[in-house]
Amino acid sequence: MTGPNPTDRGKKGSKIHLIVDRQGLPLSIGVSAANLHDSQALIPLVRGIPPIRSRRGPRRRRPGKLHGDKGYDYRHLRRWLSSRGIRHRLARKGIESSRHLGRHRWVVERTMSWLSGCRRLHRRYERKPEHFLAFTAIAATLICHRRL
Repeated sequence: MTGPNPTDRGKKGSKIHLIVDRQGLPLSIGVSAANLHDSQALIPLVRGIPPIRSRRGPRRRRPGKLHGDKGYDYRHLRRWLSSRGIRHRLARKGIESSRHLGRHRWVVERTMSWLSGCRRLHRRYERKPEHFLAFTAIAATLICHRRL
């Protein structure tokens, strides 16, 4: 999961990527190397959102709106989200401040702190990324169980 990268100087470790709903419940989880840019994880995360049952009509297979910080400000990601019919609110580099997304970003940061409260995720003990992703999914399931 990690490797040498001239820009990050071979930063070791792993990152947890999340897509959450408005209440902070995890919808999609991914794990990547620490030296991988955040924008490369957006498309697999959006594709990984399961169908959500609603009281009326068919199951929803995509979110209505997606908020993101400056790490996701790329033209190809904006086009990809628009082509799927997802309205996006991504902070633009050099134009906008990330403070405008504060109330939306706080929900994601709170969920990340809930995940970091799990000792198994605070420090990575597993060598295989599949095992670490499985423990992350178990922790997300516990978060959903506690919230619901």
